[in-house]
Amino acid sequence: MDYKDYYKILGVPRNAQADVIRRAYRKLALQYHPDKNPGDKQAEERFKEMNEAYQVLSDEKKRARYDQLGSSYSDWQNRGAPGDFNWGQWAAQGGQSSNQVNMDDLFGEGVFSDFFRSIFGGMGMEMSQGGVSRSRQRSAQPIEQPFTISLREAFQGTVRQLQVGNRTMEVKIPAGARTGTKVRVRGSGPSSTQGKTSDIYLVVNVESDPKFEIDGNDLYTQVAVDVFTAMLGGETRVGTLSGEVVLTIPAGTQPEQLIRLSQRGMPLLKDPSSRGDLYVRIKVRIPKQLTAKQKKLLLEASQSK
Repeated sequence: MDYKDYYKILGVPRNAQADVIRRAYRKLALQYHPDKNPGDKQAEERFKEMNEAYQVLSDEKKRARYDQLGSSYSDWQNRGAPGDFNWGQWAAQGGQSSNQVNMDDLFGEGVFSDFFRSIFGGMGMEMSQGGVSRSRQRSAQPIEQPFTISLREAFQGTVRQLQVGNRTMEVKIPAGARTGTKVRVRGSGPSSTQGKTSDIYLVVNVESDPKFEIDGNDLYTQVAVDVFTAMLGGETRVGTLSGEVVLTIPAGTQPEQLIRLSQRGMPLLKDPSSRGDLYVRIKVRIPKQLTAKQKKLLLEASQSK
């Protein structure tokens, strides 16, 4: 079994802060998402690998354990010891055992690599030694699983199917979800040694949208108008996440000016009836060619100042 360098997979340094790791994951998730690469098995595997790396590096306990493994693996390489690295011995030293959570039953076969399962399959489960349970047993620990939705799905809300072993559950993602929002699926995870069933938390990642930028509850977009509309005023159509609307352009509108459309932004997660605002940035098109009449009128206008 090969060692997986999760830092290299996400393209971040080993001392990267949580926000750096999150941004790197979001960028890669947008690039390799299966919806953007239909039928591309290589992109699908890359996407799985990134999700696995993010699951580890975004979790403080998993990352600490992974860093411990990295140190042990580096020491083994530097010693030049013969044979392969003893994964089983290292896992046993960290409190793992063969009585681990079956990650394939939890998320479906092939979602996690053998490397991940051997290192993290039993995290959060304090198992017995020699078949006798310890007197102090941990309760079932929740499991986090990152997943990606579009900005439009975050705006409207959506439903995702979660496959857990032989069970298929529909999970509702509420309108107003943001990157980092956690959706709790109660009692869907593995059981502890006390028989208590854990929860799964789906951790939302909202992918970037080519037409809209999000800032808190507000959205930003842009529309192009010709120079005459900017100078004289007029109307143009602008797309929003709830459909096109007519935007009034005041006379004398300047390039890069923002026009606010109230209540056209993102819904508030805890109050979907309330929304932020949509700000439309005006791009002014300057014509490359003018008719003789247009030139004359513009010249007269400039001389009359």
